[in-house]
Amino acid sequence: MDAITFLTNDHKVVRAMLEELAATTKRAVKRRTELLQKIAAELEAHTQIEEEIFYPAFKEAGEKSDDDKMFFEAMEEHRTAGDLVLPDLLQTEVGSDQFSGRAKVLKELIDHHAKEEEKEMFPRARKLLGKAELNELGERLAARKAELI
Repeated sequence: MDAITFLTNDHKVVRAMLEELAATTKRAVKRRTELLQKIAAELEAHTQIEEEIFYPAFKEAGEKSDDDKMFFEAMEEHRTAGDLVLPDLLQTEVGSDQFSGRAKVLKELIDHHAKEEEKEMFPRARKLLGKAELNELGERLAARKAELI
């Protein structure tokens, strides 16, 4: 599986879990807790494999200043979600009103980030990297994620 297909599939999994989390009520304490742990593990692994493998390959292949902008924006979105919003949500009481609001913010951030990657970065990566390199990157992403999860 190529890198773009692999990462897009990851996006679908996380988005579905975030959607389910956003649809829960304050009474669903156990389900919220389970979902949040799964989401955190998936996001941490996904972020790490993108930053270790995919983003460096994209940056190295980049030819324009727009490619650099995409790279740095994606890194900043990872930092915002992974270092600020997710840790805050993990420390929030799952049965609280604050949890619902923070879960929605995380969902919106991730959705925005995934859409940008899928509409801008991934099509550009297809042009820059080529089929063989994307397949090799896909294998590396899958192997590294298996190590992390």
